Amino acid sequence: MARTTVDDAVEVLTGLRVAALTGAGVSTDSGIPDYRGPDSPPRNPMTYQQFVGDEEFRRHYWARNHVGWTHVNRSVPNAGHRALVRLEERGVLTGIITQNVDLLHEDAGSRNVIDLHGRYDRVICLSCGRVISRTHLAERLDALNPGFLESVGDVADIEIAPDADAVIESTAHFRPAPCEFCGGVLKPEIVYFGENVPRERVDRAYAMVDDADALLVAGSSLTVMSGLRFVRRVSDAGKPVVIVNRGITRGDRYATVKIDAGTTDVLAELADRLG
Repeated sequence: MARTTVDDAVEVLTGLRVAALTGAGVSTDSGIPDYRGPDSPPRNPMTYQQFVGDEEFRRHYWARNHVGWTHVNRSVPNAGHRALVRLEERGVLTGIITQNVDLLHEDAGSRNVIDLHGRYDRVICLSCGRVISRTHLAERLDALNPGFLESVGDVADIEIAPDADAVIESTAHFRPAPCEFCGGVLKPEIVYFGENVPRERVDRAYAMVDDADALLVAGSSLTVMSGLRFVRRVSDAGKPVVIVNRGITRGDRYATVKIDAGTTDVLAELADRLG
């Protein structure tokens, strides 16, 4: 049975080089709700197949994303993000694999970050492969949909999801923007449900955990295999796994230490006591 306290985590991790795997729970204290926390509402995120196969789905997605992006774009790192920076600066943390797309680790000052599921601030054309900034697309969407953001009300009153999605009842009047270079379909440079993480990115993440002596999981339920595979790999190598998450995770069976708590305070305490 896994141990359960911060003292246990400090004992296990002291003197080791640690890689971190982070999920949406790390960003909840920055105002970005998670998908699967104990208090999270049920969600049915759009799949890759729906996005590429149905124009109405894309219209609905871009309307919601245009609202949600505004919220994520103004979010700032919290004490948990800053604690991981401190651990990296001391040489304890070798790097971060994050399932988040909010870039808050980079904003906080973390240097070695693998954005496993992509980045909310970039958009790619599925036809010509051009990549543009989400800021530039926002300008185009504003021009195509004058008054839309004002019509849906204050973004603070709208449910926001971690991938910069937002819930809006009616989006039929919204006009998505095609690629300005070839007229193709634009998609956020984010890995959707039903879509594979690029192999090169996965290989870099495996190399990061292989190079470390231990894995610290923070704020992830590990429900999807894209994160759980790294926990399994570390466990199979006989290295310790420390999980900090509110509620159960799919990786609890592999944990040397499992702390059932929010990430911000625990990461701050670990930063105070390690290194």
